[in-house]
Amino acid sequence: MNRKPKNIFVQGPISSEKIAQSIQNHSTKTNIGAHSIFLGQVRADEKEGSTVTAIEYTTYEEMALQKAFEIREAIFAKYDLTCMHIYHSLGEVKVGEICLFVFTSSKHRKMAIDACEELVERIKKELPVWGKELMENGESWKVNT
Repeated sequence: MNRKPKNIFVQGPISSEKIAQSIQNHSTKTNIGAHSIFLGQVRADEKEGSTVTAIEYTTYEEMALQKAFEIREAIFAKYDLTCMHIYHSLGEVKVGEICLFVFTSSKHRKMAIDACEELVERIKKELPVWGKELMENGESWKVNT
């Protein structure tokens, strides 16, 4: 297959409608036996006497899309997947809202689960996306762990 970089970015939070529609779009693909889904949600962390109210995500889009493409290709090469989708928020995402949606599909559950887990870890570690935590009384840059 000759794949091209896809735009993985969504302005603001990822809606439950987008998540539901993405799942529904696969119901006609009868060679899929399993989906594994990861949803990253913004937490109300306590930091230095203040509570996080939102995270503002920024990126250098061209670089990030190229890196996402490289990660996708590596995961497709390693795992026998039918489909793989990555959606990451840009801009402000409030506490309780979804900022990352990763979705892998394959014939068997172990392949989908293992691929999804590795994909999430690589995104968190390698994708050049930065989050500024907006707090009740200030802001600070988030460090991924």
